[in-house]
Amino acid sequence: MAENARTIPPKYDLDAKWDACLDLTVRRFVYASLGGAFGGLLFFRSPATRWASIAFGAGLGLGSAYTECSRLFDGSPAKFATPKITETPASQDQQD
Repeated sequence: MAENARTIPPKYDLDAKWDACLDLTVRRFVYASLGGAFGGLLFFRSPATRWASIAFGAGLGLGSAYTECSRLFDGSPAKFATPKITETPASQDQQD
């Protein structure tokens, strides 16, 4: 029976990818929120700005987790166009 068992290659194992993404998202959300709370307590007096720093930290955590998960699923949230560099032959540059 064990001989007939098929293993899924890591490239196509969506369950493992989703588990990794969920774990990464929860950890980064919590750690960044705690960092925002610590920064808010350290730098601000107003409760509104303290909550804003917690929300900012949570947003940073979610954004970084989203970026990492999109890379894990073989895609990028932002595709940057690389500039194409064309070289001219040295003989043409010297003639001008």
